[in-house]
Amino acid sequence: MATPPDRLPREGAPSPGRHAPEPAPAPAPAVAAEAEAEAGPRRLAGRGLALTVAGLLVLLAVSVLLAIGWGTAVISPPDVARYLWAALSGGTITAEEVTRYQIVWQVRTPRVLLAVVVGAGLGGVGVAVQALVRNALADPFVLGISSGASVGAVAVLTVGLFGSLGVYALSAGAFAGALAASVLVYLASYSRTGLTPLRLVLTGIALAYGFQALMSVLVYLAPDGEATHTVLFWTMGGLGAATWGSLPAVALVVLVGLGVLHRHSRSLDALALGDETAASLGVDVTALRRGLFVLTSLMTGAIVAVSGAIGFVGLIVPHLVRIVVGARHVRVLLVAPLVGAVFMVWADLLARTLAAPRELPLGVITALVGVPVFVALMRRRGYLFGGR
Repeated sequence: MATPPDRLPREGAPSPGRHAPEPAPAPAPAVAAEAEAEAGPRRLAGRGLALTVAGLLVLLAVSVLLAIGWGTAVISPPDVARYLWAALSGGTITAEEVTRYQIVWQVRTPRVLLAVVVGAGLGGVGVAVQALVRNALADPFVLGISSGASVGAVAVLTVGLFGSLGVYALSAGAFAGALAASVLVYLASYSRTGLTPLRLVLTGIALAYGFQALMSVLVYLAPDGEATHTVLFWTMGGLGAATWGSLPAVALVVLVGLGVLHRHSRSLDALALGDETAASLGVDVTALRRGLFVLTSLMTGAIVAVSGAIGFVGLIVPHLVRIVVGARHVRVLLVAPLVGAVFMVWADLLARTLAAPRELPLGVITALVGVPVFVALMRRRGYLFGGR
């Protein structure tokens, strides 16, 4: 008897007495889409950060080249590049170019490179100090370190302290004053609970007023009016005393300090969230804050020793960078030094060219730029400390 066609086994159907194989589980589209969505913005963010850093490096190189060439005696960028290459490679120049070569290599190049180092250091230290004290208004000078450095420098100029060091006496006195101020701030603000942000800020501000009063007394009692003028100019910041001899030490301190800060960027992220949150994430808050205080004090002291007190750079640059790259310190500490370096190069160029042949204090230029930028930042809708 023939089997009806509708009862014949269809192709691919299980035969009688056999179990049908279980179908393979299909990949979960929601999980795959979620992973793809997370990886996409991360790749875009990394690519955007790389482009930002590359653009800033190019801008910094161009700014350095132009700043070396511009001044009372204008030298074209090709000539600047040729003189720099001759100095680095041991090349030759003509006798008529000796004066211009000396202007480029002996006068302007160390000054512009020092501006790069000082700007990068202030930008990086500003980020670290704002995380250290968890205060959006903090800058490298809020802890009274610059005021202590000013006292040391004034003591050199008025009473001849460290006179045996010759041309390095001013920098040595300023650095010694900064270290002494750091020790006093640390001892005055330390308690059984460790270093707290509020005690650090209040102690630093109080001691800064004391250091300023001591500096005013030294200036008032100084018999030399020229020394008083030098003190006033130095306390407002300037790079006029830059030499090749003053560059390596501060460059090494700033470079090592920025490397250490970048290495601890995740700990800074946790610290910015609060002590309890950071401790719950496994961060030793007391040790971290103590280390940050020592590191920022050394960097600030080294910077102030060669440039004086230059305000607003360490305050403004971190906020501007956070608007662009976000609040993660691994990004901020990569971009902020570059932005600070570019800004300082152009600020120094304006300081020595706006009123040429006289030179304006560098702190005046940074304040004239920093005040309106800070006011505009405060009025910006949706901006908070650490991001939008």
